[in-house]
Amino acid sequence: MAPSPGDPSSALAARLEAALRDPEARLAQHGLREAIALGVGPASAGLVPGEGGLRAIAPAPAGATVRLSLAPEAWTAALAPFPRPGFHSVTALRRGGHLRVEGDPLAFARCLFLLERLLELLRGASPRPAAPSVKRDVGLIAGRYHRLAPPGQGAADVFAESSGAGVPVVFLHTAGADARQWGALLADADLAAGHRLHAFDLPFHGRTLPPEGWDGGAPLLGAERYLAWCTAFLEEVVREPAIVSGCSMGAAMALVLAAERPALVRGVVAVEAPFRATGRLNPALAHPEVNAAAHNPSYVRGLMAPAGSEAARRAALWIYAQGAYGVYAGDLAFYEAFDGGAVAPRIDGARCPVAFLAGAYDYSATPDDARRLAALIPGATVDVMDDLGHFPMVEDPDRFRLHFVPALERVGARSAR
Repeated sequence: MAPSPGDPSSALAARLEAALRDPEARLAQHGLREAIALGVGPASAGLVPGEGGLRAIAPAPAGATVRLSLAPEAWTAALAPFPRPGFHSVTALRRGGHLRVEGDPLAFARCLFLLERLLELLRGASPRPAAPSVKRDVGLIAGRYHRLAPPGQGAADVFAESSGAGVPVVFLHTAGADARQWGALLADADLAAGHRLHAFDLPFHGRTLPPEGWDGGAPLLGAERYLAWCTAFLEEVVREPAIVSGCSMGAAMALVLAAERPALVRGVVAVEAPFRATGRLNPALAHPEVNAAAHNPSYVRGLMAPAGSEAARRAALWIYAQGAYGVYAGDLAFYEAFDGGAVAPRIDGARCPVAFLAGAYDYSATPDDARRLAALIPGATVDVMDDLGHFPMVEDPDRFRLHFVPALERVGARSAR
């Protein structure tokens, strides 16, 4: 018997049906042939393939290949205008044990793009008061290639962007991404007035092609290889000690550089630095049955805070959608192997000041990770960014700047002494 109009299952299906008409949700449905069941306490609804996309039904179909369930209180928390960390995305709910996922794991991976977008739509916008606007001029940024050949790595024409003049600052991008993540800071007129800002694409990333001699196999980024490319850039392009600011994987490497190549690093601003970041490697990141251009951006979508603009969120995801097959997974090999407990004690905090910036919505490199790392480095500071997640420089550059500039000034002042 069909549920009555006032039935909770019908109400849930009606909300899903409306969300399915969103342009981004329609794109996420393209070619999707999975049946999805969603249970919220006693209510259940389903998404089933239909002509031109999916359609919502109630109750959920018995034979769904992807089955999701969560308690009503978790559902309410996820739909709050400003959900607290851990309830802000599908992957965060799953990581925290609030969302139960059953069925084919690859089917879930194929549905992730749609599921993350639907949760955003059901919640609605989560606006925060705007941060002070920043004067930016992309005309300040100049891009060029640099021929680098670290020992044992093969030569590559590494693409880098730079702007400004003064104290050198080198930005390191996240796993699976490229230096476009730092564009807002490179275009920042006030920052460029006192700093020489650099951001480069590692080989296999963005506008840097694979190095010469690549055999076509999996592009694994081990610690030695990563360190070699960063060292070459600092020695041959920057040519003087620099403040290194990396995010996520880049933050881990900034700490490795401070420990392994202290003569090249005058200070570190570590953004979303992991202590031990396990659990991010996922077979679906490079699988022939999963569209990496749809899944991988959605996999990182859940790490972002809900308060940023949709335009900024889509910019962050666009970069991930353009990553080559296997690159993100290969980068995570370094990210998961990084051991902050072994690296951080080797950093001389008196000579190389370190500032940690941690987004409250980041469940991969958490504020607690930053605190644990800072406790091992004399003089290190921690700033928790309440409204930001794992990609703060892209999610909300203006709000991120409120945290980044004081950290940069603090590190710069201490390194000058």
